[in-house]
Amino acid sequence: MSVKTTGRSSAVPFIILFFIILISCLFFFTGIYTVSPLPDDKPALIIENTVLLDDTPFIIENNQVLLSYNIIKEHLDPYIFWDATENKITITTFDKTVRLATESLTAMINTKPVEISFPVKTVITQPYIPIRLLEDLYEIKVRVVQNKDRIVIDKNLPTRKMGKIITDDAIVKLSPTWFSASVVKITKIDDLTVYSLEDGWFQVRTQDGLIGYIPEKKLEVFDMPEKPHSKPDQQRHSPARGKLNMVWDYIHKVTPDKSQETVPLGLDIVSPTWFSVIDGQGTIESKADISYIEWAHKNDLAVWALINNDFNLDITHEFLSSSETRDKIIRQILMYAELFRLDGINIDFENVYLKDKDLLVQFVRELTPILREAGIVVSMDVTVKSTSPNWSLCYDRKELGKVVDYMILMAYDEHWATSPVSGSVASIGWVDRGVSALLEDVPSEKVILGLPFYTREWEETPTESGSTAVKSRALSMAQVKQILEKNETRMSWDEKAGQNFAYYQKGDSIFKIWLEDERSIELKTALIKKYHLAGAASWRKGFEEPEIWNVLYNNLKLPSKI
Repeated sequence: MSVKTTGRSSAVPFIILFFIILISCLFFFTGIYTVSPLPDDKPALIIENTVLLDDTPFIIENNQVLLSYNIIKEHLDPYIFWDATENKITITTFDKTVRLATESLTAMINTKPVEISFPVKTVITQPYIPIRLLEDLYEIKVRVVQNKDRIVIDKNLPTRKMGKIITDDAIVKLSPTWFSASVVKITKIDDLTVYSLEDGWFQVRTQDGLIGYIPEKKLEVFDMPEKPHSKPDQQRHSPARGKLNMVWDYIHKVTPDKSQETVPLGLDIVSPTWFSVIDGQGTIESKADISYIEWAHKNDLAVWALINNDFNLDITHEFLSSSETRDKIIRQILMYAELFRLDGINIDFENVYLKDKDLLVQFVRELTPILREAGIVVSMDVTVKSTSPNWSLCYDRKELGKVVDYMILMAYDEHWATSPVSGSVASIGWVDRGVSALLEDVPSEKVILGLPFYTREWEETPTESGSTAVKSRALSMAQVKQILEKNETRMSWDEKAGQNFAYYQKGDSIFKIWLEDERSIELKTALIKKYHLAGAASWRKGFEEPEIWNVLYNNLKLPSKI
């Protein structure tokens, strides 16, 4: 039997040969066809393995490289601040606040003048900043690619992945595939920075800043150690043992003589209410007294002086809006801190426009490095989270928490002075929820729990319309004790509030008090151990009964019995 050979079967070898030739041609042409991923007719900025070509990322004048503000803000430092009105740039790091004025050869670093080799320039719509100044501030390495309009920026890392090819030469491909166009041919002597591994191909960057891909099997990858930049140790007051125990000391007009006053057991820090920013031009009113400092230090107390914003919305908006005025305030604070040998500053800015939220962060970012360099602890007071724009939403707790040494949660005024309904100043559930909410944004070791030494007496009176008129007054613990003794009060334990509840009647009015006492303070300070907080701060000195200090000492200073 004979078998006929069909035309189809005889064509198969030719088809296979055709595809072999075609594939060979593709390999040949993609091997010799070179495409540069970077254009030659416009400047290119390469930050690690990111190529930036939009607009004008940098300019070069008189052999000096200046980087654009927008590029810096988007890729290197989201906190850099440009005051377009005053033509000033502010850069803040862990321990430095740098102010740069355009066209000036003098920079201010932590309030000290420093000469720079080339000024900031404004080109069209944004400033350009000398790159030499940025290298140390941002811990970066900057390299100009010779004969190319190209800058390469690397971040300082503990180790960096580097690579060398294991063959005599190799082609860097535009994408991770054999059929991709070639970028450049390299040899064994070429150093490559290695990034990700994708489907058997390493993404690499050449010394000239060209980015492409090399097969995994052709590359030897190794870790190259780099000298890390060490940040200075953070200056903090540390108690002898246990948690921090702080109290605010309200100073009305004149600082009283403390020389004969005995320090309560376990107290670490006093915060006298000494300073206020009283106008939009940044004038600071001071009630500071050196004899108070001497008394405190003699008794091993740190002094974290409080500065407030006069709780005035418009004044605060005016001074926060000006770089020059913020700088003026910061210089005054530093002067007072050094003059009076302060150990810390407590920022108590309340009642701030929501629109000034970012400016408040900027002020704290500018202030903190300068105080930190002087060894001064920075703490900031914030309210419990709520929907109030000017009393709660105005705080960017997450960003502020990154900057300050401590954040103090003012866990009181759950029912405030003009509250339409009577209630506790700080019920235990409300305080617990307030702490939990803050810990979503701020590390527990930075959080200090603010405790109330005061309470409110509420008076509820029926009106002719059938509603109830409510008013209140703030009382110290001693004043509450006197009221309980003078009136026929009924008292019971309010489990939900975690407080003793007292009430009595006079005429048509009913008086209610949710007491702050040993038992309520005991419950609140237990939250410090529960959430591993830094300690407690109490408002205010003189409103407590002596036994409260024993509660604080037992809960903050003695080791847990559990």
